[in-house]
Amino acid sequence: MTAQTELADRVRALLAGEDPVREQGMFGTRSFLVREKLLASALRDGGLLVRVAADRHEELLARPGATQAVMGPGRDMGPGWIEVRPAAVAGDGLASWLGVALEHNRAVTATP
Repeated sequence: MTAQTELADRVRALLAGEDPVREQGMFGTRSFLVREKLLASALRDGGLLVRVAADRHEELLARPGATQAVMGPGRDMGPGWIEVRPAAVAGDGLASWLGVALEHNRAVTATP
């Protein structure tokens, strides 16, 4: 099993109570959309791309393993897009990051 597949399985399990959830392959990732908004993507190396509130971007970048997400050399994805290294989503780290992403998702989809 690849690191990406293993992470996708863990994400899927943690999102089991959310509705609706849709999985989609995007740019070499396994992406998870909740209420039709991109929530997170399992990266090939077992890291995670998350969509978070832009006003929390700097605060969240201070967490261990968090970096500014980039689309290519010299092209960052802007505030609200964070890449989390594989070690930082091991164990309970994944649930924590998905929780932050779900907070943002609920805010932008007006879901209580």
